[in-house]
Amino acid sequence: MILEFIFRWAHVMFGITWIGLLYYFNFIQGEYFKEAEADAKADAVKKLAPRALWWFRWGAMFTFLTGLSLLHMVGASTNILGMPMIWMGALAGIFMFLNVWLIIWPNQKIVLGLVEGDGPAAAAKAGLASRTNTLFSGPMLMGMLASKHLVVTGSDMGFYAACAIIVALEVNAVVGKMGPMASVKGVIHSSIGLTVVLGALMLML
Repeated sequence: MILEFIFRWAHVMFGITWIGLLYYFNFIQGEYFKEAEADAKADAVKKLAPRALWWFRWGAMFTFLTGLSLLHMVGASTNILGMPMIWMGALAGIFMFLNVWLIIWPNQKIVLGLVEGDGPAAAAKAGLASRTNTLFSGPMLMGMLASKHLVVTGSDMGFYAACAIIVALEVNAVVGKMGPMASVKGVIHSSIGLTVVLGALMLML
């Protein structure tokens, strides 16, 4: 009981670090870079962004690791259909973690000039993955909270449908386009809308 609480506390603390920086990149830094003067942007790219990305990717890593531990502690690792909300949120969270380490960070290293590569193409790939993570953040949080505080009365079909949508959106994160996520307002509205749709599927289908 005490150990589980410690892991929950750590999971939330690391998650705050990770998602807080995700929102910072998408809602603040990205918009600032569009308007900043060349010298100011260059200084931020050199001194600010690498520090923020360090906390961002390691926040993601330890959120992921503590989350896996909690799934095992609460018995979800052997009872997927018995705990559908937590697994819907976990699926979104796992994709978010993979996006950070396999797409966002490798491409940001090119953007920052740490490794050679096509800067504009790398920025586009990192941007799409980052926007997708912002999109997933709403449903991911719903899954975390609902697993303890919301009774799911729907069928397994709702769970499978919700997971299929998440997988399809992750495919778009790899090979697709921004669509309505291109603007800050658009990605916020999309995340809220996705949360409502997935929640309705899980509860009603």
